[in-house]
Amino acid sequence: MIIVAAKQLTKHYVAGDITVEAIRGVDFNINSASFVSFVGPSGSGKSTLLNMIGCLDPPTSGSLEVAGRDITDMTSSDSALFRGENIGFIFQDFNLIPVLTVFENIEYPLIMVQNWSVKKRKQQVEKMLEAVDMSDQGHKYPSQISGGQKQRVAVARALVTNAKLVLADEPTANLDRDTANKIIGLMKHMRDEFGTTFIFSTHDPKVVKNAEIIFTLEDGILQEGSKNSGGDHE
Repeated sequence: MIIVAAKQLTKHYVAGDITVEAIRGVDFNINSASFVSFVGPSGSGKSTLLNMIGCLDPPTSGSLEVAGRDITDMTSSDSALFRGENIGFIFQDFNLIPVLTVFENIEYPLIMVQNWSVKKRKQQVEKMLEAVDMSDQGHKYPSQISGGQKQRVAVARALVTNAKLVLADEPTANLDRDTANKIIGLMKHMRDEFGTTFIFSTHDPKVVKNAEIIFTLEDGILQEGSKNSGGDHE
């Protein structure tokens, strides 16, 4: 099943008399439950592409389908609702809310986008804490846990709404090698357990090595996707 399909997708930004072509007529399909990396130098369009897939930035032209829905011309309110129900995000700087506990940070998307009872939210958060091996850390605040633990919390938060798709922008950039490898392993385990699709924008060779499909971007132009024979795939 295809979870993301782009056809002649473009994104242009206008600043005064200057038009910047961030994405130039790209075509690609991404299958469900896959591990995919977009790679390329800074300014190549990786983050722009992730923002469009994540309904954060509308395309200029072309078509884009995510989870069976054409999101090309969605209104901002429809985009927000669709994003909350279908897409999770993981960032390089974790983006945890410092005044909330680990438990509350993971619970936050459920409060914001889904009308779940307190009991159901508690059960779901506890399930995610167990999945990322943080069951005994729920009472702590972000300042009281390590960088690797923060990223584990971020992974749990991204998946707590049963997201079909997780977009990860440089998720290992602020982690040491050993911790980064553990986080990559955790995300692959979560993919296998929950059938979630992970799409990365990254420079990290450790992430690229584990990707099943690699798309290379240069100046907004997408090279043909390649299967990664060197990755560690289940």
